[in-house]
Amino acid sequence: MRNLLRSALLLFLLLGGFALLGPWLKNMLYAMRLAAMAPPAALPVPVRGVAPRGLRDTWHGARSEGRRHEGIDIFARRGTAVTSSTEGVVLRVGTNRLGGQVVWVLGPGGQRHYYAHLDRYADIEKGQRVRAGTVLGYVGTTGNAAGTPPHLHYGIYGAAGAINPYPMLTAVGGGMPTHEHERVGGAR
Repeated sequence: MRNLLRSALLLFLLLGGFALLGPWLKNMLYAMRLAAMAPPAALPVPVRGVAPRGLRDTWHGARSEGRRHEGIDIFARRGTAVTSSTEGVVLRVGTNRLGGQVVWVLGPGGQRHYYAHLDRYADIEKGQRVRAGTVLGYVGTTGNAAGTPPHLHYGIYGAAGAINPYPMLTAVGGGMPTHEHERVGGAR
């Protein structure tokens, strides 16, 4: 009888521990899988309705305080949906001085994708898994973009620092379907 009670207690503790740690372990394993993936060579434009031919390479342009532009600006109407360029995990949903309302997504190859100057956020939260095409927020002018035309500042950061997104967004095969059901082969 005593052994049965010990076994039942042990089983209860193991199940309880898994219930508490399971989601954390699952996300950690997913982040490790993302880091092991090859970084993408081509990406879809993360602003709905903007074609690659409509982009301008603003990488490393001069900015205030002696800074260089670490990304590109993608101009669109205020409120246009901003979508994740990759699958990944939302690292941060918040604000900062330069970017205003921002979202960070950890993507393949351990690259961090930065979406800034958002007018507002979509229904997302830190730790959430996203697919390429998931709406993260909406084009705006928050942060140091106040007084400029609405746009998304999109940046990519790897282990060695900032990476120019322009070549990846204009590479052949980087286009994204307008609607989820148009995606060939189902969800990524």
